[in-house]
Amino acid sequence: MASSSDVHVRICGQEIVKYDLEIKALVQDIRECCGPQAVLLELNSTVKDKFNQLRLRIQDMEQMAREQDRETDKQAILSETQSHRKQMLSNQMAWRKANLACKMAIDNLEKDELLQGGDSVRQRKATKESLVQTSSDITESLMSISRMMSQQVKQSEETIGTLATSSRTVLETNEEFKAMTGTIHSGRKLILKYNRRELTDKLLIFLALALFLATVLYILKKRLFPFI
Repeated sequence: MASSSDVHVRICGQEIVKYDLEIKALVQDIRECCGPQAVLLELNSTVKDKFNQLRLRIQDMEQMAREQDRETDKQAILSETQSHRKQMLSNQMAWRKANLACKMAIDNLEKDELLQGGDSVRQRKATKESLVQTSSDITESLMSISRMMSQQVKQSEETIGTLATSSRTVLETNEEFKAMTGTIHSGRKLILKYNRRELTDKLLIFLALALFLATVLYILKKRLFPFI
């Protein structure tokens, strides 16, 4: 039966997958978008919100990993979160490429509109300023992910160091156990040896006592019954 912790980790993983699929669909919409500017802004705003939600879910999963009692469970969850972070980074790159593709489509559209005059110049300026801001937001998000992945690598290195120290301690304890086993074995041999010597000593004492009694009886016999 799954524990409460396992259920929470599973639910968190399902939410991460849901946000990942939603982001992929939105990035595809941006890639195919040819304007107007308001549509692009709305799509980018939605994508940014989805990334924030995704980042929070990944952080929640990392916290669940740190709360695990067994090291194997902790490492398994951390490995899963690292995979989700890599996928999030890949989606960030795809988001940026989709915005570049959309910018090219809008620029081509503006070139056609220049022939017709009107407000095309002002619209193109506003479009470029918005895309610059969007590109800046994407770059900031990529840097944030990079920092989080760096922290994850540092935590993994610390965990590996802890495991290495634990392994050395186990090996040292095993060597001490072997030494104690050898000492106990030697002590057992000595005890058996002393037990055999004690039995031999008792037998010799018994024989000496029997000889002494026989000698005393012989002397008494000669004194009391010299003619027998």
